[in-house]
Amino acid sequence: MGVSLNGSAGAVPVEERLNVFALVIYIPGPLGKFLDDLRRELVPHYNPHAHVSVLPPRPLSVTWQTASEQVRSLSASWKPFEVELTNLDIFRVTEVAYLEVGAGARELRRMHEAVNTAALAFEDPYPYHPHITLAQEVPHERVPETFELARRRWNEFTGPRSFQAECAVFVQNTTRNIWLDLAEFPLGSVAVR
Repeated sequence: MGVSLNGSAGAVPVEERLNVFALVIYIPGPLGKFLDDLRRELVPHYNPHAHVSVLPPRPLSVTWQTASEQVRSLSASWKPFEVELTNLDIFRVTEVAYLEVGAGARELRRMHEAVNTAALAFEDPYPYHPHITLAQEVPHERVPETFELARRRWNEFTGPRSFQAECAVFVQNTTRNIWLDLAEFPLGSVAVR
C-alpha cells in the first residue's frame, strides 16, 4: 500500500476514490521507518506506509461508513497485542517479497475471520496470511536480486523486530494508488474518527 494522507481524505476528489478498501495496522517507530526506507530502496517508485493487513483490499457493496461501523463494533473486543516479524520469504505465485509474522499471527487471523463477514465479506484470491509486504510488482528477472538485497538489509537491521498492535485503520485506495485513512479503531475501545 502506498502512503496514506492520514486524515486528509477530504482533500482527494470523490472521482479519484476507488471502491477498494482495506483494514490495516500500521507499524510504528524505528521498525516502521526502517521498513518504509527498505521498501523505497527495493521498489523506488513506491511511497510506502509499513503495515500488516487485517483485511486485504476489497470492494464494498455498502458505504464505507456502514462497513466501518462493523469494524467499530468488533474492535472493542480486540485487545492490543505484540506482533513479531521473523523471516523473509517470497510468495511464489505472485513473487511478492515479505516478512513473516511470528508472534501475533494467531491474533491477526482471528481479527481477519471476525471482520471478513457481513458488509466486509470477500473471497480473497489467496488464503489470508499475515505478513508485511516488502516488494511487489518487481520484474521477474529482478526478483532474485531484490530478494537478496531485502535479506541483507533485514539481517543488518539491529533495531526492534516487533511492535505493539494497538490500532486498526480503515483505508481506501485512489486512482493514484494513494491510500486514504478513513477511520481509526483503537483496539479495546471505540473509533476516534
